[in-house]
Amino acid sequence: MGWLNVQVTMDFGIFTFGELTRGPSGSGRSAAQRIDETLRLARLADEAGLDVIGLGEHHRHDFAFSAPEIVLAAIARETHRIRLTTAVTVLSTADPARVFEQFATLDIVSGGRAEILAGRGVFPESFPLFGYDPADYDALFEDKLELLLQMREQADVTWPAPGAGTRRRAHHALHEAAIAPRPLQERLPIWRGVGGTPSSFVRAGQAGVPLFLALLSGHQHFVRLVELYRTAGPRPGTQRRP
Repeated sequence: MGWLNVQVTMDFGIFTFGELTRGPSGSGRSAAQRIDETLRLARLADEAGLDVIGLGEHHRHDFAFSAPEIVLAAIARETHRIRLTTAVTVLSTADPARVFEQFATLDIVSGGRAEILAGRGVFPESFPLFGYDPADYDALFEDKLELLLQMREQADVTWPAPGAGTRRRAHHALHEAAIAPRPLQERLPIWRGVGGTPSSFVRAGQAGVPLFLALLSGHQHFVRLVELYRTAGPRPGTQRRP
């Protein structure tokens, strides 16, 4: 009887939303305190050999990170090897060009350690803040993720691409628009963050985008959903370094 030698790799890291919880004394933390704590946590994680740190994006008074990429840039100058990502970037209410350029810059500052974890977000506060209609929740994300992935592959982008059809798009048209600077990594890692919507797993598989699962309802519900992801496309991305 033969044995199949399968190598499995696993990364360990820390993900935080920067929630402003109360300290031991019962007093609430300020955003300044929470960000300082996060910088110290990142230095410790880097020294301990952890693989990744991820910061969430929220636009509320009870969270510290409304601009996680700026905090990640500060972490980049305090660390040496740990990977830097969001958890998640709320792409539905962001401009894909701005997101890509910010993370390309972070990649340069960090020496090639940046990743983007794009998601639709659970909290709705960014929709009215940035002038979007929550009714367009799905269409906004799907179009903007498609555009973000195109920006990763092309330094000059025309959107929609020729032959893409005439349906209404969530982003304005672009013609040979420069997307600069380019990251240090040849292909900036872009993950799709999902909660529990089956169609999200299928779309991630069809696009070959690596999957990040938020276990919001218990791991037993995700076996079938992950199988949808695996079978949706011919070569879905499954490596840790997409």
